Amino acid sequence: MDQNLLTFSLSVFTGFFAIMNPIANTPIFLGLAEGQDQKEKKVIAKQATITAFIIVASFVILGKYIFELFGITIPAFKITGGILIFYVGFEMLLSQKSKIHSSKEVVGSDSIAISPLAIPILAGPGTIVTAMNHVTDANYLHIAIVIAIFGLMAFLTYLAFSLSDYIVKKIGTHLITVIGKLMGLILAIMGTGMVVEGIKLAFGLK
Repeated sequence: MDQNLLTFSLSVFTGFFAIMNPIANTPIFLGLAEGQDQKEKKVIAKQATITAFIIVASFVILGKYIFELFGITIPAFKITGGILIFYVGFEMLLSQKSKIHSSKEVVGSDSIAISPLAIPILAGPGTIVTAMNHVTDANYLHIAIVIAIFGLMAFLTYLAFSLSDYIVKKIGTHLITVIGKLMGLILAIMGTGMVVEGIKLAFGLK
């Protein structure tokens, strides 16, 4: 693989892993699916991850048309998106559940796969911004890579949710909290980078 494509792929994977964080989201899944048997938990996990994949893939594919339709400029998107990503990461560093990346409403087991699991926990604003940031001025190959890597992340999330009881038992909630803070730091740094990049583009700086 070309070095630039490898670097791009690693950057996309890191961004998605930090914002979705299958390990840190596992206790949330367990809490929402409480009282369900193992078979039902797998069904909920499958529905949630497939729905999240469809939503994010749609934004990635239609991203440029959405920009044109609403007159959104790339610098404005990067600055606003960067602030949003930084905010999510900062809240994770403070061990707070992000208000834009979670939901206080817990509904019946039949629909928790769609909301709040798929939306907004997996495919929330932060995830969509992360995905679209990588395809704002990308070619079709880069778009395909972003979709493929998000598909991989959705699969990893499905595995984590399916094995949620085992993961929490083996790793423990303390280590999961530490992992969440590290992911928060990565997100805050990525958000700052997006803001800086947006400012450079807006003012023609190098």
